[in-house]
Amino acid sequence: MESRKVFAEPGCPGVIQAWPKTKTEGSPHPADQHVGRQIAIVRLQSDVSQAQLARSIGVSFQQLQKYENAKNRVSASMLYEIASSLAVPVSRFFGGLPGNEIDRDVPTLPVDERIDFIASAEGRRLIEGLVQLHPRVRGRVSALIVALGEELAVVDPKQESGTSAEPTPVEGRLA
Repeated sequence: MESRKVFAEPGCPGVIQAWPKTKTEGSPHPADQHVGRQIAIVRLQSDVSQAQLARSIGVSFQQLQKYENAKNRVSASMLYEIASSLAVPVSRFFGGLPGNEIDRDVPTLPVDERIDFIASAEGRRLIEGLVQLHPRVRGRVSALIVALGEELAVVDPKQESGTSAEPTPVEGRLA
């Protein structure tokens, strides 16, 4: 069964067209991926761990990970439970979804690579490792990561133009 969306164009009200064939067999539907990312975003903004939310809705944290990564689809009743636990309307998870312009008054947050990283397995491992550190050590590790990011983010103008350039002193030390 194909997913459908309704185009509300002035000349063609109520015309139904199938979603574009961006989905390959076995891969999650873009709408499922969007809803999963929104669950992760709202959970992180609410400062709720996966384990806490999973307990609250009566599933394992692994099952919640599958919802957030769109490995498993979220049923309507489960989405209702998640929304209730996070104190947001169910429509919050659909904000920003292409073809969902009806919910314009619900503020949507841009999905950026930081949230994608935090929701990834690598991001979760990093966070779990940081949480196990003493707060003072964690602060120092955090400062080190910020400093590394600032140092390595400096882009050589010659490299931007496509010409090769000598490594910067920072790159030379790391090689």
